[in-house]
Amino acid sequence: MFPTPIEKQPKAAQITYKALLPVALLLWLGPLLAVALFSVKPDADFVNANYWGMPSSFEFFQNYGQVFFNSDMPRYMLNSILITVPTVIGAVALSSMTGFALGIYKFKSNLWIFFMFVAGNFVPFQILMVPVRDLTLDLGLYNTKTGLVLFHIAFQTGFCTLFMRNFIKALPFALIEAARVEGISEIKIFWYVVLPLMKPALAALSVLMFTFIWNDYFWAVVLTQGAESQPVTAGITSFNAQFRAAYHLMSAGSIVAALPPVAMFFLMQKHFIAGLTLGAVK
Repeated sequence: MFPTPIEKQPKAAQITYKALLPVALLLWLGPLLAVALFSVKPDADFVNANYWGMPSSFEFFQNYGQVFFNSDMPRYMLNSILITVPTVIGAVALSSMTGFALGIYKFKSNLWIFFMFVAGNFVPFQILMVPVRDLTLDLGLYNTKTGLVLFHIAFQTGFCTLFMRNFIKALPFALIEAARVEGISEIKIFWYVVLPLMKPALAALSVLMFTFIWNDYFWAVVLTQGAESQPVTAGITSFNAQFRAAYHLMSAGSIVAALPPVAMFFLMQKHFIAGLTLGAVK
C-alpha cells in the first residue's frame, strides 16, 4: 500500500536514485542559479547575447548597489513588509477564531459554513480581477496598502480556516470539557487552553502565509501602481525601460526580494515542520 523505503529497494534502484537525485536537484535549482548568475553580469553581456556564459566581468557591487541606492527598491521592500505582516496577523487571527468555532461547537449548518470557506479556495481568482478592482475604486482603496491588505486577508482566510479547523478538531476535547466543568468562559478556554496548543499550527500557517503574500504578483499589479504602494514583486518591473529591460538589475532585485521568505523559513523551520507533522503519528 505504501512505497517501499529506498533503503529496502534493490541495489540497482538505490544506485539509480542516487544518480538521478543530483540531476533533479540541478533542474529544480536551475532557474534560481541562472538568476543569480545574471545578477552579477554587466549590461553589455545581454547586449552581446552572452546569456548563459560566464560573465565578462563581475559586477556584483555595482548591480546590487544600484538596486539598493539608485532605485526605489528599499521603498518596495518596506511596502511588502507593511502589506505582508498585517495580512499574516489578520488572516491567522481570524482563522484561529473561526476554526475554533467550527471545530468545537456543534450547531446547525456548521458543516455548510465550513464548506463555504473551503469552496472559496476553488474559485479562480483571475475571474475576480475586474469586480475586485472596481470595488477598490468605489471604496477609495485602489492603489493603497490598506486595500491590498484587506483583500489578501479576505482571500486567504478560507484556506487558513480549513487549516485551523482541522487542527483544532484533532485536539483532545476532554481538555475543553474539563475547563467548562471548572466554569471557565468560552473566551478564556480559547485563549488559555486552545491557543497555547495551537502554537505549532500558528507557526506553520504564518510561514506559509508570509510566503504566499510576499510572493504575490497578480493582485499587486491589479490593485496598486507606483512606488508609494506597490510591493517588491511588482516593483521589480520598474527596472524595465520603454524599449529594453535591465535584466541584470531585475535579477539582482529578484534575489533581494527572495531573501526575506527564505530567512523566514529558516528561522521558523523547527516550528514549521513541527506544525505540519503534529498528529501524523501516534
